[in-house]
Amino acid sequence: MSRTPRSSVCVRALGFVAICLFLSSCAAPRMRADRTRMQGLELRERKVLATPDWSLQGRMAISGPEDSGSGSLVWTQGGTAYRFALSAPVSGKTWTLSGDTGRAELTGLHEQAVVGTSASELLVRELGWQVPVTQLSYWVRGIRAPGHAEVVFREDGLPAEFRQDGWLIEFRDYEPSGDPILPRKIFAERGDYRVRLVVRHWGSS
Repeated sequence: MSRTPRSSVCVRALGFVAICLFLSSCAAPRMRADRTRMQGLELRERKVLATPDWSLQGRMAISGPEDSGSGSLVWTQGGTAYRFALSAPVSGKTWTLSGDTGRAELTGLHEQAVVGTSASELLVRELGWQVPVTQLSYWVRGIRAPGHAEVVFREDGLPAEFRQDGWLIEFRDYEPSGDPILPRKIFAERGDYRVRLVVRHWGSS
């Protein structure tokens, strides 16, 4: 498959380095999980999950062994239905990933929309990006995806780090005015694959 469509949407090399520098920050002191902190996390997770409809605006950078990209992100979630729009900062072109359980559609990359069984499957097939979209919809809100996860906490009791499904997820900063408090900077990596997200605005969908 030709990589020309990817370059029309993505900023490579220097662009990716720039956004990684923009997203970088010092991590807060970390604490081991204990019963009190885990109970606090479970309470917070129930509160977050009580609002299944949400949206965010920010910037995302994605890299892998074959390709990388970055741009402005608008993510809208309504239960299991999602719309994920990434716009290149130079060209202004946008591709949009949308769908629900069992179906995903990618538009803006080719002349015709392409479909698949999941968002993650489409991103791997069309862009070579490893992005765990379903799990990320939990992680981006600072909560665990379903299944086992190892947790490290900050001194204030908020999660500092998850290890889940082979990914390391770090929460570098939070929006302190939210209720519940939600992350502002999320770094996820597995092997050579990395996802960096900085949230500028949280809202309701």
